Amino acid sequence: MSEPISESISGNALRGHLETMVLSSLERQEAHGFEILRRLDEAGRGSLSMKEGSLYPALYRMEKSGLLKARWDDKAEGRGPRRRVYRLTSKGRRQLQHGRQAWNHFVTIIGPIVGATT
Repeated sequence: MSEPISESISGNALRGHLETMVLSSLERQEAHGFEILRRLDEAGRGSLSMKEGSLYPALYRMEKSGLLKARWDDKAEGRGPRRRVYRLTSKGRRQLQHGRQAWNHFVTIIGPIVGATT
């Protein structure tokens, strides 16, 4: 068995997958940006090196395209700055399904080429 890769995954390696990862993190429950980062970090077992500067523009873009719906969390009053809470829309759920299918297709084709084990 080979040694696990301990390098963090960032930048170009995340590009193209960020949207599906964000949608997936919101599948079960809405969240604000920092919580989305926490969920992704936890799911990636600390190997994802994602910065707020990458996430927030993606969230705004996804909201503008109708994949996400956002609202201000007024409950945060007195506990710090207001937070923008994001949830999936039906269009976002369809895009998540499409993203998962595209990922599975990618792995099915590229995996054997590079000798990856499944």
